[in-house]
Amino acid sequence: MTYFISGGAKNGKSTLAQALAVALGGKRFYVATMISTGEEDDDRIRRHIADRDGMGFETVECFKNIMSVADPDGTFLVDNVTSLIQNALFPVEKNYEMDLEAADRCADGLIQFAGTVRHAVFVSDYIYSDAERYSESTEMYRKCLADIDRRLAKVCDTVIEVSAGQLTIHKGDLCI
Repeated sequence: MTYFISGGAKNGKSTLAQALAVALGGKRFYVATMISTGEEDDDRIRRHIADRDGMGFETVECFKNIMSVADPDGTFLVDNVTSLIQNALFPVEKNYEMDLEAADRCADGLIQFAGTVRHAVFVSDYIYSDAERYSESTEMYRKCLADIDRRLAKVCDTVIEVSAGQLTIHKGDLCI
């Protein structure tokens, strides 16, 4: 079973994703994808660790190459797709210069991952719908994220949007 969850920041996506991963059963892996860039990120990471305390997740850090952590029998919570694409598109080792080929490989890897593991719950941030115009690199990032979100939504069994704590199920059913 695969789930794709999208929505705004601090709307309950991770809480829902954790509950789904627990309900799916099996050995649970929390795939942490964010590279901390400071105190605010560190606080968010600590909060997420505390939120899933006692739920039986093994935390696996994966900043690139999602297939490197694939276990066909595992239940994976990938939190989040947004950071994974950002890490690929703006790699630290290339001084954050945009790497569109790496972003494509990341997207392909996520689709392959969804078809490889027993269960997966993907969390992504809905950051591409406002009318604001941003820098060329930010617009490219938003475009890449929108593309992978569409691709994941297509291959996942269930697609959920979370807004202000309210769920909209666009495809499939909840297992909880």
